[in-house]
Amino acid sequence: MNDDQIWAPLRQEIDRWQVAGRTARLWLRDDDAIEPTDALERLLGVTRAPAIPLTIAVVPAFAGEALAYRLGTEQHALVAVHGWSHQNHAPPNEKKQELGGHRSAEIVLGELRDGIAALRQLFPQTLLPMLVPPWNRIGADLISQLQGLGFTTLSTFGVAKADSGIRLLNTHVDVVNTRVQRGNRPHQDLVAELVRELQARFTRDDEPVGILTHHLVHGASEWDFMARLFEETRTPGIAWLSARDLTN
Repeated sequence: MNDDQIWAPLRQEIDRWQVAGRTARLWLRDDDAIEPTDALERLLGVTRAPAIPLTIAVVPAFAGEALAYRLGTEQHALVAVHGWSHQNHAPPNEKKQELGGHRSAEIVLGELRDGIAALRQLFPQTLLPMLVPPWNRIGADLISQLQGLGFTTLSTFGVAKADSGIRLLNTHVDVVNTRVQRGNRPHQDLVAELVRELQARFTRDDEPVGILTHHLVHGASEWDFMARLFEETRTPGIAWLSARDLTN
């Protein structure tokens, strides 16, 4: 199957939105930033030219002035709080989790309080009061306490739950990961996932479709997919929106 055939289902779905006079909403989140790297430069470049609003989940424990200086010149990039240190505290027989019940709530919430405070200092203009839990997992008992720390939004993966108690802005298509494969995902599979998300919203557009990337582990396949995705979606029927606009 050639590239045109791979991307044809997305074009057809976008055409359906256009014919109906409607616009599908997309947003982009990238995880795990710590410092300026070649991969971060590539991420900023591939999103800058097509003017794709970008939210970068930054790990507070390891971020510093170098990252703040670099991102300070990028008008299309916002920052979210990516846990505290992206450290797994779950035992080997459980899924990885930093923000779970494996430590006292006091310790976990204290780290999150320190995290949002640290990033406010580094990114006073571009920080969103949004928590992105490492591995997209957080203990349910912690969610109700996030607003008391200054968070207004939680961003994980999957369909947003209406009774979460806090505004949700989730991601739905992971360019890198699935349950069975990490990296080098077939573009045909990624296009099919995106089309399914758009089809679900054609009848009930209750949340934007979030695309999730991980710049530090991208290979050629992931970068190629992103570039082609941005090209294919520069058309009426699709709007790439800033997380700030989506949460205000």
